[in-house]
Parts: sequence; structure tokens; C-alpha cells
Amino acid sequence: QVQLVESGGGLVQAGGSLRLSCKASGGTFSNYAMGWFRQAPGKEREFVSAISWSSGNRYPADSMKARFTISRDNAKNTVCVQLNSLKPADTTVYYCAAAAGGWGPGVGNRHEYDYWGQGTQVTVSS
Repeated sequence: QVQLVESGGGLVQAGGSLRLSCKASGGTFSNYAMGWFRQAPGKEREFVSAISWSSGNRYPADSMKARFTISRDNAKNTVCVQLNSLKPADTTVYYCAAAAGGWGPGVGNRHEYDYWGQGTQVTVSS
């Protein structure tokens, strides 16, 4: 049973940084695509970035690529996203997700993902 556990969220001042981690277990992830999304109350889940577990190819959301960087550590089965220059508008819950179908043109679409973590809260104060 695939499990994704996020960590690293918290409270930070505007302009600060956080590093979110997602520990994956219960599966063989070498052919998976991994993604980060975020969702504010009452809004749709928004794509942040994705990475291919096998090749390391990255696909970030245009609006966030200058500040957020995704990475993976195959040995630790962990995918991270570095959040820099945080703004109050970045305050929300961030989710890790895994797509068993692997890397493809749909990795920015939340419907491509089969497994989700429980989320980690990021709060940016002004």
C-alpha cells in the first residue's frame, strides 16, 4: 500500500524559505511521476511542480518556478520542494502526490495522480 507522508511545513515570515519533504513507501516508485500541489480553502487544488523519479526531469508551474524547486533523493525515497521568497499568498496546505502512470504531458494535472499525502500546512506571515 503506497503511503506518502509530508513534513516540513510551518510558520515563516514573508521572504523566508521552507523545505517540504515527502517520504514515499509501500511501492516501487522508479517509474512514477511525483508532484506537489497546494490547495487553499474553497479553491481547486493547484499544481506546484512535478519530477520524474527515474530521469529527474522537472516540470514546474510557470507562476512558481522562479521561487520553488523540486528535487528527489532516490536512495531515501523522498521528494522535496524548496520554497523560497515566500509570500503571504503562499499560505495554504501543500500536498505530495504520486502518479503510477509515470512521466507524461499530464503531470501538471491533479487527476493524473493516484496517491496523495495528508498535506502539510505552510503559513507565511507578513
